[in-house]
Amino acid sequence: MTTNLLSVDFEVFGTVQRVFFRKFTQEQGKLLGLRGWCKNTTAGTVIGTFEGPSDKVETMKKWLQTVGSPASRIDRVEFTSEKIINDYTFTDFDVIRKKLIV
Repeated sequence: MTTNLLSVDFEVFGTVQRVFFRKFTQEQGKLLGLRGWCKNTTAGTVIGTFEGPSDKVETMKKWLQTVGSPASRIDRVEFTSEKIINDYTFTDFDVIRKKLIV
């Protein structure tokens, strides 16, 4: 049985900067075998993309909505552009250090 590879974009709202949210997101992504990236925005959110087997993507979505980093407060998460992909776009799960203006 083959599992579809999915790609999904996300944005996390709440207290998610200066609480190691990106570090924990990267660690959780790698633990699940996902690839992608995350970064802070100037709007105070964390955005990113992750890709991998559909079951692992669903696990990561739930983690972003309910766990995050120990000091974070997650108000809501928006998932967009979810799609089936044929192959990975990324080689690892990276934290991008430069803030993106949104």
